Amino acid sequence: MRVLVTGAAGSIGRVVTLGLCARGHEVVGLDLVPEPEGFTGDWHTVDCADPDAVTAVFEAERLDAVVHLAGHPGEASLPTSLTSHVVTTAALLDAMVAHRVTRIVYASSNHAVGLTPRRELRDGAPLTADVRPRPDTFYGVAKVAAEALLSLHVDKHGIDAVACRIGSFLDEPTTRRALSTWLSPDDCVRMVEAALTAPAPGYAVIYGISANTRAWWDLEPGRALGYEPLDDAEAFADDIPDRPEDEDEGAHVGGPYALRDVQRPALGD
Repeated sequence: MRVLVTGAAGSIGRVVTLGLCARGHEVVGLDLVPEPEGFTGDWHTVDCADPDAVTAVFEAERLDAVVHLAGHPGEASLPTSLTSHVVTTAALLDAMVAHRVTRIVYASSNHAVGLTPRRELRDGAPLTADVRPRPDTFYGVAKVAAEALLSLHVDKHGIDAVACRIGSFLDEPTTRRALSTWLSPDDCVRMVEAALTAPAPGYAVIYGISANTRAWWDLEPGRALGYEPLDDAEAFADDIPDRPEDEDEGAHVGGPYALRDVQRPALGD
């Protein structure tokens, strides 16, 4: 499969790019910065928010699918967040429809449901993928909006779209919360490949975490698409010290993003 990976120079992008190549896929990289050392495929230094530039990439390449990882990784103003996550997704979807590319895997976020109180998870049951959106930040709002845009294009244009609500992508977990939310690099690649190759998923939302013993989110939607995580954050539990902020960070599934000190004006700097 020939796959366009946006945000290919980022922390997740580099891992996914190498992982897909190792599994026999052909990767075309796209990012705001030049290709990292060692990348040998086609590369486009392009802003995904520029629809003309995105269209030019699709005209230059024969593509089978898109993995959309590009976007500002933290909280920003609402306009900045919408441009970074929604406008970029729209530009890619327009180009996909025009060039008959029918599969997209989107890096959504756990922050789309981050203000869900953990006390609402009955008897410790994991949070399912069909709960209402409860974003914890403008970053989360933008992820929800991008998911809605994917859903629209699935219904109107018949594409397949998988939104992966990624937890804590880290080499290893470093906090008590991450024991529940960790996504290992190897499992991240497994997740993306499953989302790329699952037969006819239509519109699907899955949670991007490893097979964590303390998982807060339901892995079954991902397993239904063939995602079988192999790593477990519990292997690191004995090395993670307790911290005073653990209780506050564990009150909502969004962790520190759900805390009041992250709030900012929607249209402020």
